[in-house]
Amino acid sequence: MTLCIYSKRQILCSIILLLPAVVAPLYAGEDIEIIPDMVYGHKHGMALTMDVYRPDPCNGIGILFMVSGGWHSAWAPPEKTMGLFKPLLDKKFTVLAVRHGSSPKYIVPEIVKDVQRSVRYVKLHAKELGVDPNQLGVCGFSAGGHLSLILGTMSDDGDPDSKDEVMRVNNRVAAVVAYCPPTDLRPLVGEDSPYPKHFPALRFDPNDVNQVSPLLYASSDDPPVLMIHGDKDTLVPIWHSKKMCKALKDKGVESELMVIEGAGHGFTGEDGKRANNAWVAWFEKHLLLKKIKNKH
Repeated sequence: MTLCIYSKRQILCSIILLLPAVVAPLYAGEDIEIIPDMVYGHKHGMALTMDVYRPDPCNGIGILFMVSGGWHSAWAPPEKTMGLFKPLLDKKFTVLAVRHGSSPKYIVPEIVKDVQRSVRYVKLHAKELGVDPNQLGVCGFSAGGHLSLILGTMSDDGDPDSKDEVMRVNNRVAAVVAYCPPTDLRPLVGEDSPYPKHFPALRFDPNDVNQVSPLLYASSDDPPVLMIHGDKDTLVPIWHSKKMCKALKDKGVESELMVIEGAGHGFTGEDGKRANNAWVAWFEKHLLLKKIKNKH
C-alpha cells in the first residue's frame, strides 16, 4: 500500500465539500431558511450544534451532513457554506450540518457518540424540523464518510430507561452516501501507524478500534449505501470502500461503489459534478421515491 500523509491544512483544503435553544431564522438566499447553531446536546459544558438549511417548499426528507475532515469539525458562518449543499437544496432536501466534538480535543470513540446523538435529536424533533424521522439520509467526506457509515451500520433502539429523552430514541438512518471513507481503522491506530501523529483523533486505545470500524459491522438490516472513491487516493486507499461494498453486498444490502478514475482524495471539475449527481440521485431513489410510494 502506498502511503502519503497529508497535513491537517491539506486535508481540509483537498475536499471541497468540507467547507456545518433555536434562534430566529436567518435567510441567506431566496427560499432557503437557515437555523444556525441548533443545539442537539452538551458535553463538558460545551454545546454540540448543527446548522439547519430548509428550502421553502421542502420535500420532507432530511439529510444529515457530517462536518468532519480528519475528525476535525470546523465552524463557519452558515451563509458562507450554504453553497456546499446546493445539489441537495436544489432538490428541496432539508440539510442538517452536524458538528461534533472536534479533534484534537476528542478522539474517534467520543466523536461517534456525538453523531449518534445528532440522529436521535433530529428524530425526536422531526415534526418541528419538517422531516420524516423514518426517511433520514446521512453523508460525509473522508472522516465524515467514516462517521456516516458508522451511523448506517451501528444503530440501536435507544435506551428506554434513560432520563434523557433524546437517548430514548433510535438512531437508525435510511440511506448513506460516503465519499472516500476510512472503513477499517485497525491499520490506522497504534504505535506502528503513522496516522495518529497527524490525526490526533486516532490516538485512542487500540483495543477500542473494532468498535469504530464500520467494515466489521455490516449486517442485513443496514440501509442502502453509496460510496464514491478516487482510485488514486493515497490518504484513504480505495480498498476501504471496496471491502465495505463487498461486506454489505455479502449481507444482502444494496451497495454501490462509484470509482472516480485518476482522482485522489477529493474531486473537482467534471469528476465533482458526476459525484454530486450520484450523491443526490441516491437519496432521491432511496428516500424521496420511497416516501412517495408509501403515500400511495
